[in-house]
This record gives sequence, structure tokens and C-alpha cells, in this order.
Amino acid sequence: MRILLISDIHANVVALEAVAARFPPPTFDLIINGGDTLVYGPFPNQTIDWLRFHRVLSILGNTDRHIITLLAGKTFKKPRKAEKRIMYGWTAAELSSDNRNWLRDQPAAREIAAPAAPGNKTKQPILAMHHGSPADPDEFLFGATPVCRFQELSRMVSAPLVTIGHSHQQFNLQASGVTFINPGSTGRMFDGKLSGGCAVITVKKQGFTIDLHRVPYSAPAVASEIRRRRLPSIYAEMVLRGRKLN
Repeated sequence: MRILLISDIHANVVALEAVAARFPPPTFDLIINGGDTLVYGPFPNQTIDWLRFHRVLSILGNTDRHIITLLAGKTFKKPRKAEKRIMYGWTAAELSSDNRNWLRDQPAAREIAAPAAPGNKTKQPILAMHHGSPADPDEFLFGATPVCRFQELSRMVSAPLVTIGHSHQQFNLQASGVTFINPGSTGRMFDGKLSGGCAVITVKKQGFTIDLHRVPYSAPAVASEIRRRRLPSIYAEMVLRGRKLN
């Protein structure tokens, strides 16, 4: 089984399409998306349209949950920064009816099972998808997070592979027999490199391999659309610098 892992697209379909050009969807058995599909980028409908077209298995991230809150006619206290709230409000208003329904249908976490062996109907989970961590969807995990924390989290899952996102930092590490994979942010990395993150997971009978990748994309095209939409200019600047400025 060959799996393409993306996460934290943040409505940047330009970066998403660059990843797809490098790793064509038809060459994978499965594409999975670790959440934060929306907000801060100018292409919310195009991003969800792409995920729907390619039948990507997705989960919700914190930005997605906030959009669902707004779609329900409610509000939230955070983020407090005016430019962030503008991006949330604009995204919620921009979504098509079909894409609103798609977003509401996404779960907070998923487990993916391996195909059952002949004569055996039991399917064992091979991969668990979480946005922040198995304990908290808003927890930030980094490559430098103490290994004891990953050991604690490993006891909360039954799958040997766990995908996470949220921190926008690529890493791949093992703790107590469980492998944690963060592909980084496909649409909003903050290390100054104008490229999106993803991972290729190859599952075999004898185990699995994980390859982390960065794929360059046209940041000026994204910034130009932010300006055309008259969205807060700080987001165009962040795209062009590849840095978080607020």
C-alpha cells in the first residue's frame, strides 16, 4: 500500500497542486489529509474541491473546527487578532454549500485498517490520524518534544503508525514501537523555504518506509490572489517570506 500524506494545507491550492504534480494521485492507493484544510490562504473552495475529487480521507484541524462554529451561527473568543478573524469570516462566507457540507462531515480523527487476509475478516488498524496528538487535537508536537511525551501518547493508540500535524514541522520518530509522522504544512511552512511539506508512506508485509518531502510552489501566485481578494496584506507577506509574522 502506498499512501500520500498531506496536512495543514490552509487553503493554499497552489502548493497542493505542486505536490500533486510531483506525486501524481493515481500512483497512490490512498491520500490522507491531517487537518487545517482551511483559513489563511485564498483558495478555500478550490482546496476542498481537490480533496473531494481525489477522494482524500481527511480529518478536522483547529481552523476547520472554527469555520464549522461560524457556519453554525456561533462565534469564538480566539483568535483575537483582527486580521485572523477577517480570514475566518471570509472563508466561512466563501464556501459553497457542497463544501460546507463536506467540512461538517469530516471526523476529528480516523483509523485506517490494512486489508484483511484471506479467510480472516479481522482488519487491524495500521494507521491512526490525529491533528495535534492522540490526547489533544490542539497539542503541539515537535521533533524536539521530549521522547517521554511520545511514549505516553503511544499507549493511547493501537496502530503502529500515527500521523499528526498542527505544528507545521516535519519529523518522523519512534517511541515504544509506535512511529509518529508529521509531514509539515503542505501550504504554510514557516522556515523561510517556499515549499510545501508532504510524506510518502509505503506499507509492506514486512513493515513500512516513510519519506518526507518538500515541494516548491509559486508563492507570488498565492500572494497575488490574497491581494486580489483584498484580504489582510500580512498574509501575502507571510506567503512571500515563508514565515509567520503575527
